[in-house]
Amino acid sequence: MSEWIQYATREKNGWTILRISGQLDRLTMDEAREESEKFLGGAEKFAVELSALEYLSSAGLRVILRLAKKASAEGKSFALCAPSASSRHVLKDASMDIFVSIYETEEDLP
Repeated sequence: MSEWIQYATREKNGWTILRISGQLDRLTMDEAREESEKFLGGAEKFAVELSALEYLSSAGLRVILRLAKKASAEGKSFALCAPSASSRHVLKDASMDIFVSIYETEEDLP
């Protein structure tokens, strides 16, 4: 695992929640995609929690879109939750809420 990105998972109210910490960019995107897809595989409802994400680049956005597309193709629920201030700004600028459900907190997940 890269020193630039860390992962932690937990189950809550039927959701598998993957917390990504650090940086999600071109240097970490392949690892993040592989790790995320492993957890997505065993989940019916999958959320990526971004409260500890320090940096999100366009490469990171592509990872998120790929996860959303894969979840949709498999009939699974997918969401983002608790975006950090910096990731919230990037998600908003990219109009990601058109493609992905984004919740302000983990408790807001349906």
